[in-house]
Amino acid sequence: MSNLFKIFDVSGSALSAQSVRLNAIASNMANAQVASQTPEGAYRAKHPVFASVLQAAGQSGSATPVRVVNVLESQAEPVAEYAPNHPLANEQGYIFKPNVSVVEEMANMISASRSYQNNVEVMNTTKQLLLRTLQLGQS
Repeated sequence: MSNLFKIFDVSGSALSAQSVRLNAIASNMANAQVASQTPEGAYRAKHPVFASVLQAAGQSGSATPVRVVNVLESQAEPVAEYAPNHPLANEQGYIFKPNVSVVEEMANMISASRSYQNNVEVMNTTKQLLLRTLQLGQS
């Protein structure tokens, strides 16, 4: 029975991790077209790094929660765009925009959203199983 309760730990940690992922994606999409005067000042896409937390070494098949270990910034070079009339254009007439692909971010958002939904479903199913187990004990 205690293993069923561990499912809530694992799903809850996965929900939290996917929430961080969705926030990073939203930030990336919101800043995808933000211009900068220098390449160094351009927005860098953020990507969370996940890891499973091993609770007991040597226990195969045990439930392992997920956590965010880091949020990395993309090392991709910003896109230089010739826009001499832009207020942020440098002396050569260039502005720099993040190398963020909105299409890739949308695909990541769909993936994170589905993962979030799946973990909510796991929690709901586990809750129903626990309730039915309790009902069996009452009869």
